[in-house]
Amino acid sequence: MNKDISSICVIGLGYIGLPTASLLGTKGYDVTGVDVSQEIVDTINEGKIHIVEPDLDILVKSAVNSGNLRASLAPVKADIFIIAVPTPFKENHIPDLSYIEQASKAIAPFIEPGNLVILESTSPVGTTEEHVANILKEAGHDIDNEIYIAHCPERVLPGRILIELVQNDRIVGGINQKSTQMAAAFYKEFVSGKVLETNARTAELSKLTENSFRDVNIAFANELSLICDKEGIDVWDLISLANRHPRVNILQPGPGVGGHCIAVDPWFIIDRTPQEARLIKTAREVNDSKPNWVINKISEKAAKFKNPIIACLGLAFKADLDDLRESPAVEIATKLHQLNIGEIIVCEPNILKHPSFNLNSVEDAVKKADIIVVLVDHKEFKSLSASKLSEKIVIDTRGILK
Repeated sequence: MNKDISSICVIGLGYIGLPTASLLGTKGYDVTGVDVSQEIVDTINEGKIHIVEPDLDILVKSAVNSGNLRASLAPVKADIFIIAVPTPFKENHIPDLSYIEQASKAIAPFIEPGNLVILESTSPVGTTEEHVANILKEAGHDIDNEIYIAHCPERVLPGRILIELVQNDRIVGGINQKSTQMAAAFYKEFVSGKVLETNARTAELSKLTENSFRDVNIAFANELSLICDKEGIDVWDLISLANRHPRVNILQPGPGVGGHCIAVDPWFIIDRTPQEARLIKTAREVNDSKPNWVINKISEKAAKFKNPIIACLGLAFKADLDDLRESPAVEIATKLHQLNIGEIIVCEPNILKHPSFNLNSVEDAVKKADIIVVLVDHKEFKSLSASKLSEKIVIDTRGILK
């Protein structure tokens, strides 16, 4: 640990902030994690977690028991401030930067000369300079000479966050060269991957580019699924055959795209440069339209029954997680319920309750249902036997029951 840095204040204790705070706590830093939820603060101070992520419970418990991690509703003075708050969008896919702005204003009174402020939240180009830096400047801080401000986007995969926080390369970009150097030196203390230096705007666009690349490729797979359905072709067989070409690697189709990264980040590029981001926008439209296509397929099957029971298997946006953010499965289940085409039952093995649905076990859902819709490829669904499904209508949007 760098002897010049002993204390860190992490703003936001969600899917990125909590793993980061607990990791730094186990590395010997004195870490205060800040969140607006009293329930989350109390949970963490008890050495427990409020999200599902492999081994995170062990890390949080260790960091809290060592005295190196505590949660609070308010910031404290620190050597480094890390902002890891949500960046959703408002109506018409306009980025909502209010959480970043609130976090920047909240830490402003606690910042002292020599401090480093790092924005880890995925952000539109210009956010670090035009929002974080400007807010701190307006608060009276000398952002050119006395405090250092940089952007370092998280680049982790849910389910592997604790591994990838350490092993993945990190991109660090400051509002000036000294800020870049300060931030890079900090990440080199605990990151085994390469720490790549650039400027803040390039760092911001790099994260958006990575997720837009994936979104475009998923849109290609989803578009193929529409074509194959019309032509009576199994899309998973088609993709498997096409991928035998040494330079082809088509992704798998699904019911849409979810999560707070791929389903959101491309809109940050589109919002800033709508005339230039034509392909990115089309890919977003393809992926955003897929849930309605799935709903239409289900409605066609439901029309054959008087009052069918429709089982939606999965609500999370990704397999074996509890994360429902921007999930197409939630959208599909919600709209099916609104359509009143039958009784909708839901199975999501990774959460205990949901405000809109009564949750069923896998066994009960399959037993009750006339129509089974696989929306997420959870491990519990992959083991379903053909005999249990033989008399059911199955719509498998993930291709796991082949």
